[in-house]
Amino acid sequence: MFDSLSDRLGTVFEALRKRGALDERHVNDALRQVRVALLEADVALPVVKEFIASIRERAVGTEVLRSVTPGQMVVKTVHDHLVEMLGGESEGINLTATPPIAIMLVGLQGSGKTTTCAKLARRLSTTQKRRVLMASLDVYRPAAQDQLAVLGKQAEVPTLPIVAGQQPVAIARRAMEVGRLQGYDVVLLDTAGRLHIDDEMMIEAAAVRDATNPAEVLLVADAMTGQDAVTLAESFHQRVGLSGIALTRVDGDARGGAALSMRAATGCPVKLLGVGEKLDAIEDFHPDRLASRILGMGDVVSLVEKASETIDQEEAEKLARKFEKGRFDFNDLAAQLRQMRKMGGMEGLMGMLPGVAKVKKQLAQSRLDDGVLVRSEAIISSMTKAERRNVRLLNGSRRRRIAAGSGTTIQDVNRVVKQYKEMSGMMKKMNKQGKKGIMRHGLPGMPPGPFNFG
Repeated sequence: MFDSLSDRLGTVFEALRKRGALDERHVNDALRQVRVALLEADVALPVVKEFIASIRERAVGTEVLRSVTPGQMVVKTVHDHLVEMLGGESEGINLTATPPIAIMLVGLQGSGKTTTCAKLARRLSTTQKRRVLMASLDVYRPAAQDQLAVLGKQAEVPTLPIVAGQQPVAIARRAMEVGRLQGYDVVLLDTAGRLHIDDEMMIEAAAVRDATNPAEVLLVADAMTGQDAVTLAESFHQRVGLSGIALTRVDGDARGGAALSMRAATGCPVKLLGVGEKLDAIEDFHPDRLASRILGMGDVVSLVEKASETIDQEEAEKLARKFEKGRFDFNDLAAQLRQMRKMGGMEGLMGMLPGVAKVKKQLAQSRLDDGVLVRSEAIISSMTKAERRNVRLLNGSRRRRIAAGSGTTIQDVNRVVKQYKEMSGMMKKMNKQGKKGIMRHGLPGMPPGPFNFG
């Protein structure tokens, strides 16, 4: 998401930075292009108008035009207003009420409510150690309640037993009663959706809200909704009263306007982002970090957080001991490749690093994508235990066998072997030079300097 908007804004600001001095004409021309970029990204017109007007007020003033670096000041001004548009401060899920805390999920059918319910339940139970119960109130869509039960097993979170014929409000009351009697901290209520906004859906959602008094009413909306996002958010906010928004399919090909428009139109903060299909692919929403990523400034804080969540401490320490002894085999290379995929793959990692927009384009042109990581892992898996420990065993016939076994080519196998030898050689240099060598050369497989985040 936001790739096209980020590219457009990057081009505009790069041209501004190259100018030693700016006058009002240059700023107005840049803001015109920013306006077009936002509209093309599906940001609602009233939101765009207000955004551009507030930026122009500061950007054509003495603060920018008389600055030592006027181009950079324009970028900072846009960044600050982008953060304001997205909500300013990050707002997490409200868990301060008396248990069991009801959290109600509303939205249209197909927006990803049920999956988001399971993702949120897993996140609350694993990272915040809360006892969570999920309840499906969708008695209309075939097998909707069964779907939540299946997801509950995958997420290792209990779901309310299904009672045939029970209506949504009664299910919600039963869920809260079970929550009280069995000592649950949080009860997640997955309400029914429709294909479009209608009175029946809104009346039912309001009745569930009145029966359970939820601490949170989250609108689950597809990030690819586009211009309809504002109408959707305003309708739910007027009829049910929203406390926050959860955007799904953020990892898709969406243009990003929904995230920028919904907050500005309703005043309700975006609280969660669904960034993939897996049950752990959900993130808290941070306006400042997202604004930085949109403007190509990277998001190193999120990268470090993701690393701390996904890296296996025991495996990392084991690898560090091997580094110290200068030992490194194909098993270690495979572990590093798996780690990269866990952290979002090459594209996910590159998106969080500052100033790598051009590098991302080069990667795309060279077709160096996550498929390379998968193929490399397949090649290593096709080796025998002895071959993984000793690269010298890999003669021509063995390489042909490995290529056939992994569904790749001999050239692919040769590339993995070459990568391993380069990393192994660097490891030996680091071992000779000690910690100073690590600081100078960086970790194996990563370029030295600021991009070496291990």
